[in-house]
Amino acid sequence: MSVDEDARWLDWVTKQFESIAGDDKEISLDEFKTALKVKESFFAERFFALFDSDGSSSISLDELLEALDLLIHGDETDKLKFLFQVYDVDGSGSIDPDELRTVLKSCLRESAISLPDEKLDDLTLALFESADKDNSGAITFEELKAELEAFPEVMENLTISAANWLKPPDVEQKKHHTPRYLTRVYWQNNSRKLLFLCMYTCINMLLFILAMLQHNYGGAWFMVAKGCGQCLNFNCTFVMVLMLRRCLTWLRATWVVRVLPLDQNILLHQIVGYAILSYTLVHTTAHIFNFARLAENSDYSLWEYLLTTRPGIGWVKGTASVTGVILQVLICFMVLCSSTFVRRSGHFEVFYWSHLSYVWVWSLLVVHCANFWKWFLVPGLVFLLEKIVGIAVSRMGGLYIVEVNLLPSKVTHLVIKRPQFFHFKPGDYVYINIPVIAKYEWHPFTISSAPEQTDTMWLHIRSMGQWTNRLYEYFRQAESHGVSTKILATSLRNHRQLLKAQEELFSSTDCDQAVASNEDDAIELTMYRQNGSQCSAAPPSLCGGQGSVEPLPDELGPAERGEAPPLKEVPAKFGENHRFCYIKCYVDGPYGTPTRQIFTSEHAVLIGAGIGITPFASILQSIMYRYRRRKQNCPNCNYSWCENIKDNSDMKLRKVDFIWINRDQKSFEWFVSLLTKLEMDQADEEPEGRFLEMHMYMTSALSKNDMKAIGLQMALDLLAKKEKRDSITGLRTRTQPGRPEWGKVFQKVSEENKGKVHVFYCGAPALAKVIKAQCEHFSFNFYKENF
Repeated sequence: MSVDEDARWLDWVTKQFESIAGDDKEISLDEFKTALKVKESFFAERFFALFDSDGSSSISLDELLEALDLLIHGDETDKLKFLFQVYDVDGSGSIDPDELRTVLKSCLRESAISLPDEKLDDLTLALFESADKDNSGAITFEELKAELEAFPEVMENLTISAANWLKPPDVEQKKHHTPRYLTRVYWQNNSRKLLFLCMYTCINMLLFILAMLQHNYGGAWFMVAKGCGQCLNFNCTFVMVLMLRRCLTWLRATWVVRVLPLDQNILLHQIVGYAILSYTLVHTTAHIFNFARLAENSDYSLWEYLLTTRPGIGWVKGTASVTGVILQVLICFMVLCSSTFVRRSGHFEVFYWSHLSYVWVWSLLVVHCANFWKWFLVPGLVFLLEKIVGIAVSRMGGLYIVEVNLLPSKVTHLVIKRPQFFHFKPGDYVYINIPVIAKYEWHPFTISSAPEQTDTMWLHIRSMGQWTNRLYEYFRQAESHGVSTKILATSLRNHRQLLKAQEELFSSTDCDQAVASNEDDAIELTMYRQNGSQCSAAPPSLCGGQGSVEPLPDELGPAERGEAPPLKEVPAKFGENHRFCYIKCYVDGPYGTPTRQIFTSEHAVLIGAGIGITPFASILQSIMYRYRRRKQNCPNCNYSWCENIKDNSDMKLRKVDFIWINRDQKSFEWFVSLLTKLEMDQADEEPEGRFLEMHMYMTSALSKNDMKAIGLQMALDLLAKKEKRDSITGLRTRTQPGRPEWGKVFQKVSEENKGKVHVFYCGAPALAKVIKAQCEHFSFNFYKENF
């Protein structure tokens, strides 16, 4: 932080103090906690005790500024001594294990990380043993300093100013940058979209001018109205063409995808929708002025022209004015209900039902305008054919939800029996209708299972609106809904038969042979046998206790893949949040997304925020299925490796970076078992380095440049190296605190030189803008999941 930023921060601290301090110009501990805005009072109490130099149980402005001056202008040793005093709770001049445990426990609470007491003890012991060089049973200042020097990034943070000791809510100043829309890089990376928009604009201008010239006999307002009307003929048809999902999915597999921005059809659909609203408003306004002019020289009043059929305007019994008013209301209503604040506020149903008004809009347009049917005929027939095919496909075969798992953060995991005719690509999405939830509502969700998983299909649905909340509550109270016991009993018998066959297979063959015949089952069984009663897929914090083999809330095991479960009894109901069922549903799709292009990429960066991991769950599984097929084993030893993937005809990928950003610890439970398997698949070294790298970020955790988090992050690093497993997720990949620094992340990706980089993102729109701007800076292709 610069000198100017230090000065601004110090000014902020002074103002905060003066606003809180009373007439005596001093603040108490409670007032200090309020000003500091920390979740865990331990740090506020320690800072207060160190700032209160005279021991008066209150801090004056002079005492505060004196302490902060030391942190701002003091050298590295001064700051280290302050940190040591924070940890030395009893002021004895050394840190004992109990004091260190207290500090780490407070760090965990501050970071919203929940670990069992046994894991906290492990963290304390790992850091204490590493720092206590002389085994004296206490950590001295010199030992703490030596330990910190082993972590260069921590020592670097000590040179940062005091704002990282007592962070205000927001001290960053807004920086003025050149709008990215005016940069050369932006135009290069968005050439297809910009070229398409230029063509679209030119077509509208041409239609508008031609219509005006054709009707120049009626005056200026009449010409404007006709020009807008001709543009509406085109746009009200084109807006439908952009939503021909089956046609667009087919076109994605052709050369057209390299010319037209098919992956941005939703954005273009929205742009055309706003254009329709604009043209409609201008068209209506122009006709009002035109009718006002006509009313001056005729027997009809302005209101008769606007709201009745008496003047006889229109090709169907003079209904042009009446239908125009109704169309104006319907279009405004549809655009309003399609707004972001409606869709993102948990009222998707409002958007869904209001959008069905398009049937009335098209019907009224045919009556309102004599030429609209000519524009609408061919696209309308294609649209109707798509709908008929969609209804036929969705009703073919009996689709049933056979398993349900209720995950943390109100995520519903559905396992659907997959029909033989249903084929999809990684990252595709479907529309699902569940009659017991809502008979006529269809909602889109990404398929989270891989196409190679032939028996079942997964959907992970987060509760964010009325329909998704009803779905979650329905299965949460499933005991009140009749679950078919006969179907359940049959399912259990099939599971036990598969389990018995699996046991016989493994009793007669060694592990390598089993992997060759059924690799997924071999991994599950090997993990179970190697770890006994210990759960290797996740840490105790995620497994519900030490030494427990109870599956994770999201870990349905091989049963989700249509395979036998691990070696344990299969109950009729796994638990309150996991059960078998047999519920009718209908699926329309699949439909393609931008992620279909991932296998034509050379270096793919997959970024998922929260439940945005779902398309990448399917993609990662599919990638690893293909990866396994190329895995080779040495006949003379146990060494295995993977052939060079870049020569594979169906997958050009040379490197995949997977980045998953979650707000809290529980959210990682959704796919931790899947990620564990992906790590196991890459246990061996590859000739060109690791093919798949995972990067986990937990935004609620204090980042490494926050002084309150230094001890915890050091302890987590040390224990991860010792156990070769992250304490938060149980993965080998270390979970990083805070948010990614996208500049550094993409700089590292760029330096790897694995080929053209394609970045695929699914998550919150606000983060998409940040990532897209960085991609433009590094000339990476950016794709956002939209449907």
